[in-house]
Amino acid sequence: MNEVLKKIVSFCWKALLIFFAVSILSVLLFRWIPIPFTPLMGIRLVEQLVEGKSLKCSKDWEPIENISPNLPLAVVCSEDQLFMEHHGFDLKAIEKAMAYNKKKKGKKIRGASTISQQTAKNVFLWQGRSWVRKGLEVYFTGLIEFMWSKERIMEVYLNVIEMGDGVYGAQAAAKANFKKDAKKLSQSEAALIAATLPNPRKWSASAPSKYVQKRKNWILRQMNYHGGAIELEPEEEEEN
Repeated sequence: MNEVLKKIVSFCWKALLIFFAVSILSVLLFRWIPIPFTPLMGIRLVEQLVEGKSLKCSKDWEPIENISPNLPLAVVCSEDQLFMEHHGFDLKAIEKAMAYNKKKKGKKIRGASTISQQTAKNVFLWQGRSWVRKGLEVYFTGLIEFMWSKERIMEVYLNVIEMGDGVYGAQAAAKANFKKDAKKLSQSEAALIAATLPNPRKWSASAPSKYVQKRKNWILRQMNYHGGAIELEPEEEEEN
């Protein structure tokens, strides 16, 4: 019995060490190379197959310099206004969300995920609210905040986030909604895309509902309040 227990413990330690090694190496590699595919993209393709729909996975990786600066500002104003200040987690927003969910128990749950958390979840994990998934989200968020710059986190976020039914990333969203490149998005167009992010498969940037228009106008006011620009911390260049 002791031998069996020792083997189980040894196996668990080895599995844990392999997990840490692979996860750290993956985060390090993705600091520089584009993310080719995400778990959510795979899940959506399976859902399309099950529902008998034609397969759709539109994505085009673009470096952040090829994305209009209106879009990073719009998503910060919409999703995470303390993005440049926190280290992956907005503790005040988490406290407010917990208080709200406790008060409104049984109703729609309010989240408090930062852009960093959403990036970690989209690149490395699956959807869901289990404690295991949330724990891994905390782990990967800490890794990308430590290993990547804010500019890189934003670049990855804008290239992998779901922005429509089968549409992922800024370039695909700009093409699908406005027939133009992401580099040419206006303030209003960027705000419309950001306004749909809480539910991009239900809401449309090209045919916005009154609610989406209302969100867009609020985001535009926030963008103007922030001076119409956001200074992202760039990747440090290696010294020769």
